[in-house]
Amino acid sequence: MEIQAPQKLMSTEAGGGRQLRPSFIVSLTSGLILFLELSLIRWAGANIVHLSYFTNFILLGSFLGIGLGFLWRRYRSLLTFVPYILVSFVAIVYFFPVQIVRDSTSLLFFSAVGDKLTGLPIWAILPFIFVCVAAIFATLAQTLAQAFSQLPSLQAYRLDLLGSLAGIAVFSSISFLGWPPFVWGAIVGGCLLILATRPQRRLMVVPILAIVGFLGLESLQSNTQWSPYYKITTKTHHDQSIDQDTTLFLVNGIPHQQITPLALLRQYESFYTIPYQRYGAMPPKKVLIIGAGTGTDVAVALNQGVEHVDAVEIDPVLARLGREKNPDRPYDDSRVSLYINDGRSYLERTKEMYDLIIFALPDSLTLVAGQSSLRLESYMFTKEAVATVARHLQPGGMFSMYNYYRQPWLIDRLEATMNQVFHRAPCVETKGQGDNFAVLSVAKPDRPVTCPETWVATEASIKPVADTYPFLYLHYRSIPKFYLLAIAGILLVSFFSVRLTGGTWRRLSPYADLFWMGAAFMALETKNVVHFALLFGTTWFVNALVFGGILMVVFLTVTLARRLTIKRYLPWYLALFASLAIAWVVPEAWLLSYAVVPRFMMAVVIAFLPIFLANCIFASRLRASDSSTDAMAANLIGAMVGGVLEYTSLIIGYQTLVIVVAVLYALALWSLPRFRVEAPTIRA
Repeated sequence: MEIQAPQKLMSTEAGGGRQLRPSFIVSLTSGLILFLELSLIRWAGANIVHLSYFTNFILLGSFLGIGLGFLWRRYRSLLTFVPYILVSFVAIVYFFPVQIVRDSTSLLFFSAVGDKLTGLPIWAILPFIFVCVAAIFATLAQTLAQAFSQLPSLQAYRLDLLGSLAGIAVFSSISFLGWPPFVWGAIVGGCLLILATRPQRRLMVVPILAIVGFLGLESLQSNTQWSPYYKITTKTHHDQSIDQDTTLFLVNGIPHQQITPLALLRQYESFYTIPYQRYGAMPPKKVLIIGAGTGTDVAVALNQGVEHVDAVEIDPVLARLGREKNPDRPYDDSRVSLYINDGRSYLERTKEMYDLIIFALPDSLTLVAGQSSLRLESYMFTKEAVATVARHLQPGGMFSMYNYYRQPWLIDRLEATMNQVFHRAPCVETKGQGDNFAVLSVAKPDRPVTCPETWVATEASIKPVADTYPFLYLHYRSIPKFYLLAIAGILLVSFFSVRLTGGTWRRLSPYADLFWMGAAFMALETKNVVHFALLFGTTWFVNALVFGGILMVVFLTVTLARRLTIKRYLPWYLALFASLAIAWVVPEAWLLSYAVVPRFMMAVVIAFLPIFLANCIFASRLRASDSSTDAMAANLIGAMVGGVLEYTSLIIGYQTLVIVVAVLYALALWSLPRFRVEAPTIRA
């Protein structure tokens, strides 16, 4: 085994020549890395529409970059280059935004009507983003690695986790407050200046000001606001025929919602009224609208004579804009109750019964966090979700959904789902709205529904999606070609960059087990994010709690591991495999049957027990390593590979991802150096 000699590392000065402690550098740099990662995912995804569906490009690039930073052994600090690379990234994204894309028939991207694509082509912008992000985090992580190696390994790892927790907390707070990106840039710039030496600061001030300037130009536009999910741009048009404004909302640069006054809707036949026409002559008394948005659907319901409307909208800013700008003031009506929540989560928790439930264009333009291929509405259209809808319908109740479905096979899938759950074919009505616009309505058997047209399925064999495989917009169980090409490019770039930074097989082979553990942990983290999204909703708050909870469990585990001596790894691995078996055999539908508190307690045990056991093993191995930086590099590069393996869920589903995790941990066990089957007894 290669033994790395201790390095004499350059320290970082603060003002007045005072040197920063390595412990402070580790904590601050770790927090900055996670904060910057989340910021880039949010901001770049708002301007490059490809990243609304490929957010893990930034995630994978950041893991690769951090791993490269830990491999870099040069004495010279690279921190000066961080703002220069970052300002190049910000400038390219700012001047060449990609705002509309409509080029796939196998995996649907909901977007605006039309085929115009702005900005750089996908084959140019995605490689640029990946390489640039990897370079940003490699240069930043080198500072972290230098300080990391000056501390006992477990102490450095604990500080790294504390910093990461702080990064999540700060960014989550900013999301809650709705602060714009120039604040994010100012925080990043301030942290960089704190970490820099005096000579470095003089070189970094100009690019940092440029970063804040670019972000400020975008952020301070009066018609732009930032929600926890989207960049929301408002465009208002005054309609002379009714002497009222119509307001269009673009999210992440794509037309998404429009406030159309009732006075204008009455001038032509509107799809908003079709569910009420199918319901019958007497209006429904109590209606649930999921995807209420800025309130047009709610205003129509009130106009139709509904006695009470429960409106559910996941985005608090869209709901607030609807309250402020909708001229019909639907959210101010005493007959309306507004809930800011995930639609599936609301259905699982509420005890209310409804005469009519409507899914009102609930398609999103973003994924859940930067991890997993889930969209915000993925769990709204599974068989289990539609069955939950049926349970909340009164006798004679009806369920409707409408949207621009883009492809006939998607209408076929939704029609088949409703047919299976309600045991009767829904009424499918297509209107002259273009883009395969359709309204699907189905009622309980004791309510007749008159359908003016007959829908002929183009693919009668297409199957509904389920909670275990919630990919509504994926035509077949496959990994689309553009994903495969992107994955191949990522792996190719990763291989050569690792070699260029000195990541030889001889250097990293002693930590092959940590490589596989990193891959397994990333896949396990993805499974947990999805698991909690189903059980508690796909809201940003749930995601922040999951990531924070995972880091907290790891932190507590490492704290325990400082006093714990593992003499044999095999029993710990067997316990880990047993915990994964529990996660595999316990059905999520069983957990959903419990109330929120017991559901949460059981979900935490099932999700976090494997994390606890795996990190006990990891902490022991890290403490025993001859080079903590090489060990962390192997683990981080493995995490990037685990992020790539997450795409296998598009074929096998998320529940089966547990099997992939178990295989990766088995490879970690198999890769353990034979002379390290027993851990050293020296305590940290």
